Amino acid sequence: MANITAADISKLRAMTAAGLMDCKQALTEAEGDFDKAIEILRKKGQKIASKRQDRDAKEGCVLSGVTADGKTACLVVVNCETDFVAKNADFIAFTKSILDKALEVLPETIDELKEQVVGGRKIADLLTDQMGKIGEKIDVGFYGKVSAEHSFAYTHPGNRLATIVSFDAKVADPQVGKDVAMQIAAMNPVAIDQNDVPQSVIDSEIEIAKEKTVQEQIQKAVEVALKKAGINPNLVDSEDHMSSNITKGWLTEEEANKAREIKASVAEEKKNNIPAAMVENIAKGRLNKFFKESTLMNQEFVKDSKLTIAQYMESAQKGLKVTAFKRFGLSN
Repeated sequence: MANITAADISKLRAMTAAGLMDCKQALTEAEGDFDKAIEILRKKGQKIASKRQDRDAKEGCVLSGVTADGKTACLVVVNCETDFVAKNADFIAFTKSILDKALEVLPETIDELKEQVVGGRKIADLLTDQMGKIGEKIDVGFYGKVSAEHSFAYTHPGNRLATIVSFDAKVADPQVGKDVAMQIAAMNPVAIDQNDVPQSVIDSEIEIAKEKTVQEQIQKAVEVALKKAGINPNLVDSEDHMSSNITKGWLTEEEANKAREIKASVAEEKKNNIPAAMVENIAKGRLNKFFKESTLMNQEFVKDSKLTIAQYMESAQKGLKVTAFKRFGLSN
């Protein structure tokens, strides 16, 4: 049996970043052969990785950056299971190494990114090693890039939120690019402008707006009818409240039953008599509000609410346009 020294263990640990006991066990099993020991540790990592596939990796590190020529920006998310790991300096550095490779190679997909080599090994293998070292599920959860004449990146302090944005021309004042990237981080737009909003989203918003309008009209009619009957609408707004208010003596069983009858009859009558044109007009107004709040160009500039982002960009550089953006934020 090979004599495994503390120096050997330390050397293997420096080579692999695995735990001391893992290194000792691997060297003992490999009878002092470092190459075999590294392979044993890799297999252990793969074994751990397979056990972790059903675990939720909802924490992580979110980073973004721009290529040296300033034309392409990339955003990378490496997920883990705990906030403790996500904040670890080594884990952040590991994520940064993947981002750096993305900015160097500019792969199209996560799978292509994982095939890239960092430090002599594929990123996919390095992820497995990290699982073996840390004991958590580790994976690239998101990768995106934008590319045009000029791109910018913003990573919010704490590495839980990042954005990338590209412009159709060289941005004369870099602060403008940074401001737009930060706007995207703060306001989470769904598209550049209303023309870029998918029709499925527009259809959904219109239906939501119509339903909300109908329910509001019904609610108003019901409240008027309840008040005419001498019943406080706030006491009968739900079955739970009615039961509670009866117990407290604020409402009688007779009043509760009367309220139920009024709510049912008035709701049905009002629903069948709401003018369709009115519902359409109110829904269109709500859709326009959605565009104003949820599309980048129409949003109020967070630094100056008197300007939209479109107006801010035009005042800073005439004709400047955003061509694409991406945003990723970890849920709290």
